[in-house]
Amino acid sequence: METSVNRAQAGAPSFVEGVARGGPTVLRIMLGAQLRRLRRESGHTPETAARTIRASHAKISRLELGRVGFKERDVADLLTLYGVTDPGERETLLHLARQANVPGWWHKYSDVLPGWFEFYVGLEEAASVIRCYELQFVPSLLQTPEYARSVVLMGNTGRAGDDVERRVDLRMRRQERLEGPEAATLWAVVDEAALRRPTGGAEVMRAQIEYLIEITRRPNITLQIVPLVGSVHPAAGGPFTILRYQAPELPDVVYLEQLTSALYLDKPEDTEAYTQVMNTLCVQAHPASRTTAVLEQLLDELR
Repeated sequence: METSVNRAQAGAPSFVEGVARGGPTVLRIMLGAQLRRLRRESGHTPETAARTIRASHAKISRLELGRVGFKERDVADLLTLYGVTDPGERETLLHLARQANVPGWWHKYSDVLPGWFEFYVGLEEAASVIRCYELQFVPSLLQTPEYARSVVLMGNTGRAGDDVERRVDLRMRRQERLEGPEAATLWAVVDEAALRRPTGGAEVMRAQIEYLIEITRRPNITLQIVPLVGSVHPAAGGPFTILRYQAPELPDVVYLEQLTSALYLDKPEDTEAYTQVMNTLCVQAHPASRTTAVLEQLLDELR
């Protein structure tokens, strides 16, 4: 992922505190971005950096992208190579390396959390604004436990009951990001077909729609519904999520989930394209002021 942080920010104590919410995921991205910047400013190649810490070129790439953990000794050696001698700046970055190795709350779900999705959970935890489009299911952050269990069972046929329950528990734990004084803002756009699909049966869907009516009263949650009748919209190809951060050093990230992997896009031309699609969806969907009325109509049809 491409980020940039100036040297003055690197030395400020608030730098670490401001991104700590995302745990190791965001801290690794920030540290990796700083190390990449320092390497480039000092004129060193990835190959030289790799030899310094007795690693491969691929590992340097993963470190600078924030995709792996950091050894404090490696960071210290790289800082020396890059000519960073100021004790304060070195200690700030070494402290960041130590913090980046502290497991996030989601680490305890590692037995049911694939690596490619673990990265997303950390990004989601740090985001201040989450915008998503769904056309098959209610967004994960708005699902009831019963609805979530039905969705998990669809994709995990044959798994043990404990495994399924842990996946549901993880989904419920993620929803806590929408609560409290530092709650993220969620703006979800959902295809009407997802709300008409009887996932889990009529009773589960009734409870799910009732929950949507209740939760969308919160000031930090907006839900819009794309009607079945209308023109083909630009996101017909599949769901996506856009994550935005308060820290200006972190770019927007577009998350595209696949069957056994995911894509993370953060180049401006990509994030701007998806933001434009999201804005178009919001125009084509029912206005948020009509969401409760549409949900109540769907609820009446299920009774």
